Amino acid sequence: NTSFVFAQVVTTGINPSLSNFGESKFPSSISATFSLFLNIIYFISIFGNILNILKIKNYIYKVFMKSEKNKIVDFKDSSKVSDQEAEEAFKKILKWIGEDPTREGLIETPKRVAKAFKEYFKGYNEDPHKILNKTFGDVEGYDDMVVQKNISVQSHCEHHMAPIIGIAHVAYIPNQRVVGLSKLARVVEVFSKRLQTQERLTMQIATTLMETLDAKGVAVTIDSTHQCMTMRGIKKEQATTVTNYYLGQFKEDLSYQNRYLRFISK
Repeated sequence: NTSFVFAQVVTTGINPSLSNFGESKFPSSISATFSLFLNIIYFISIFGNILNILKIKNYIYKVFMKSEKNKIVDFKDSSKVSDQEAEEAFKKILKWIGEDPTREGLIETPKRVAKAFKEYFKGYNEDPHKILNKTFGDVEGYDDMVVQKNISVQSHCEHHMAPIIGIAHVAYIPNQRVVGLSKLARVVEVFSKRLQTQERLTMQIATTLMETLDAKGVAVTIDSTHQCMTMRGIKKEQATTVTNYYLGQFKEDLSYQNRYLRFISK
């Protein structure tokens, strides 16, 4: 077996076919060289296996993220709750709180609430990536940040379905092409019109802008009041919550981050 012979030569320095002759023993330097050579090949093989594992993990992550982006749409498609069923559910809630859904002032309430919920949560039926598809390259090489301040935010807390009211500031550094200014506010609107946590809302806006626009950097700040803690529970009416998320140059270069913070504080 050739590989067996080669292994013995490397480990012992002796060719088995000439093992009866002492003069056939390889010099130790040659044996060490062969051993080093095999070790290098071995580690290259291990490194290659690690790269393959990372590639597989990266592929799985991309598939997972794609499924996460489509999860809401899939849920919408698979749910078969009609408007009438939703209205009946609201009638039950009215009974549950101690009201009479048949009295004059409440007869149309379930229908109104169902209609209002469609508006509150219309973001489930919209794709923020499509909003950003149209970009413009005729900007004469503009490559500094674009900042849009004081975008109104009306969302709902996913824990109590209580309103989240506040403002968002959004900035991005274009990569040769810019997007219409109204589209920045529309992306905020799409993600706001879903059940949210403020932390996730901030990140979703930032990552969508970064990925879809292929931006050099993105910064998002949200300052809002959560009625789940102002109207109930701890009841701290003056409490506000601020979240920030930075990507690209805004995260890597503090000078961009500091300029952005100065702009939104004016």
